[in-house]
Amino acid sequence: VQLQASGGGLVQAGGSLRLSCTASTRTLSRTLSNNGMGWFRQAPGKERDFVASISWNGGGTLYADSVKERFTISRDRVQNILYLQMNELTPEDTAVYYCAAARSAYSGRSSSDYRTWGQGTQVTVSS
Repeated sequence: VQLQASGGGLVQAGGSLRLSCTASTRTLSRTLSNNGMGWFRQAPGKERDFVASISWNGGGTLYADSVKERFTISRDRVQNILYLQMNELTPEDTAVYYCAAARSAYSGRSSSDYRTWGQGTQVTVSS
């Protein structure tokens, strides 16, 4: 596993969670500091969907319409940590969340834009 996502759990609807993603080695961490990063999620029986992405320097972000205004992606380039702040969670947000590193400094909405993936962290939102 090259990327490690954490911070998932069980939360009630309307609650918040913050996911984190780090590289498994310092070498990989330094390498990925110049890459765009993203979050995807996969609900049971569904395809993996784009959630949010951020450019190498944090200057550009993209969000899926379903999470816009509720989720915020950010990165700490000093400590090389990727975050996803999730607010106003609903049961529809229940999924395994994956972080990924893009093939370039900028990242898009397609999973093909990404080359390195984490193992996923489960987020469950109860109604």
